[in-house]
Amino acid sequence: MDVFGFLNLNELALGLSNLSMFPFFDTAHYIISVMSLREQPGALEVSQRSPFACWFSSMLYCFGGAVLSALMMADAPVAPLTNTTNLLLASLMWYLVFYCPLDAVYSLASVLPVRLVLTAMKEVTRTWKVLGGVTQAGRKYKDGLFVMIAVGWAKGAGGGLLSNFEQLVRGVWKPETNELLKMSYPTKVTLLGSVVFSLQQCHFLPIQTHHLIFIYTLFIVTNKMQMMLLGSSSYPFSAVETLLYKTLFVRPLTFSPLSDPSSCASPNHNKPNAQDQKPSDTRETHPKDAETTKKTD
Repeated sequence: MDVFGFLNLNELALGLSNLSMFPFFDTAHYIISVMSLREQPGALEVSQRSPFACWFSSMLYCFGGAVLSALMMADAPVAPLTNTTNLLLASLMWYLVFYCPLDAVYSLASVLPVRLVLTAMKEVTRTWKVLGGVTQAGRKYKDGLFVMIAVGWAKGAGGGLLSNFEQLVRGVWKPETNELLKMSYPTKVTLLGSVVFSLQQCHFLPIQTHHLIFIYTLFIVTNKMQMMLLGSSSYPFSAVETLLYKTLFVRPLTFSPLSDPSSCASPNHNKPNAQDQKPSDTRETHPKDAETTKKTD
């Protein structure tokens, strides 16, 4: 893009696109993911009652996106766990966050400046996960736009999409927390990134990949930092989302087919039912019946 050349950002964008996620960014991702699990209600009790269930839940938080995308691509769901180095690193972060003496690791990572840095690094890994899922689907299903969007979304936000299954591991069943029913900010921003990267890979967006990586990463990092500093759950495109929802998906109440039919007054509701009417005492006498009566008399 000419803007990148004018602002001398080409080298920065190329450097970001060639940045290795291992070990520092992956470590930050594992720490923040395990901390998110620890802050769930009842997670500390599970860590004392069943360390294996706690470890398994932590691995779903760390590798849920890779597992879900592998299932969607008809690959082995255990394939992401074949990287022994990453698995051991994630397990080490799990142990330190939950069982470190004096709770030193969790206490240090909970300090706001440290958590801001770790969260920013985790958001950087989100870009690579989304792009990895999109390119993985694109290699198998060329120009399969919707497949690319779905796989990229699953790989970038799989931990949230698998939240109900993860809760079952901890003995919790809350179907109302399904991400598809009420999406969180990470799930929404990951879907947005998956759509944008899929359009770029299908050549619908005239932009180079490393430029898009830079723009999307800058977008999600700055938004997350702003939300954490302000303590707000609102995000920049919430107003656009609300407007689109009210414009396209809200039905007028007067035409809603889901209204209770019993509450609507029927035009004939005051008319008595035919079965409730008493039979009349007078009956019409047939002429033949009258003659028979006379003969009998």
